[in-house]
Amino acid sequence: MSTMDKITSLVLMPRESGKFIAQSASNVFVKTEGVKELASEILENLKNGRISIKNFSQHSLHPSPHDRKVFDWLLVLDSLNFCFWSDKALLPKKWKVNGQSGYFALCAAIKRAVEEGVPITDAAFLSKVTEEEVRRILRPDEDSAETPLMKKRVENLNEIGRVLLDKYNGTFKECVKACNNSAEKLLKFIVTDFPCFRDEAVYKNQRVSFYKRAQILIGDIWACFNGKDLGEFKDIDYITMFPDYRVPQVLLHYGTMEYSHSLMEKLLSEDELPHGSEEEIEIRGCSIEAVERVVKETRYLIENDTTSDLRGLDCNSILVDHFLWDYRRKYAKELETVPYHKTRTIFY
Repeated sequence: MSTMDKITSLVLMPRESGKFIAQSASNVFVKTEGVKELASEILENLKNGRISIKNFSQHSLHPSPHDRKVFDWLLVLDSLNFCFWSDKALLPKKWKVNGQSGYFALCAAIKRAVEEGVPITDAAFLSKVTEEEVRRILRPDEDSAETPLMKKRVENLNEIGRVLLDKYNGTFKECVKACNNSAEKLLKFIVTDFPCFRDEAVYKNQRVSFYKRAQILIGDIWACFNGKDLGEFKDIDYITMFPDYRVPQVLLHYGTMEYSHSLMEKLLSEDELPHGSEEEIEIRGCSIEAVERVVKETRYLIENDTTSDLRGLDCNSILVDHFLWDYRRKYAKELETVPYHKTRTIFY
């Protein structure tokens, strides 16, 4: 029997993938004490309001839920939301737009395009947009690096444009409406109909999934609409954290995860991890499982807190991911000594 014959055809969804990977991992380990420490931190930030669904809409670079094309805006955003880091040869230059870097540079570029009258949320335009046009849309500030994987970004935009025209009357809003307020159903629509969101791998002969960009798209809709109207998902807990390369760095910082000596050596030497490699899969899968345990522990703390009135307070994986990602940006200098993996891929 060939190796391919041994691989199961069943694809585990992200939560189940994380659990399976964590049970088998030999390079990455979820640590109980680190889970408890992070859960305590999460609870304090939930209490003081620093962790809140409202934080998304408060950022000036994010779209308004009142924007007629908000769903298409978010789809374009998360079809391009990957791999912003520069090659070593280009450092210290980064891709920057209006002084912003990384994800917020992308938000700034999309907002700039809309203000310039570029029909970037129009499916017909996206289906035929050229590399020259995308370079113009994503053009960097003077003396900044261009965002990498440009051809892949063009392919993603062409793909989502075609799918919207073929299946959803030219707007992603129709896809969101078709899910009937189910995050699970929307996730499956996205990864089935839009192949560029199909973030999967094979680990120990088992097909696993992470669906980072698909899940963050749902999380963005939920947060943008404050969990209401078309952003209300009765099963929002179905969504896990969004396994990228920066959030695991913060999990490592908190001691919520621990890496083997050999993996730490690779990361400290800044070797790129190949997409689909065992170490990369274990970092991403264990990140999902670690955050699942943090959410469980945080909810336990909420239920058993006798010092204050926590009625109405809740925690989920999206909110924990937001906290960890924001923490990395806020304490970037302090985290410079904590290694993180780099993988050149369209999935994160």
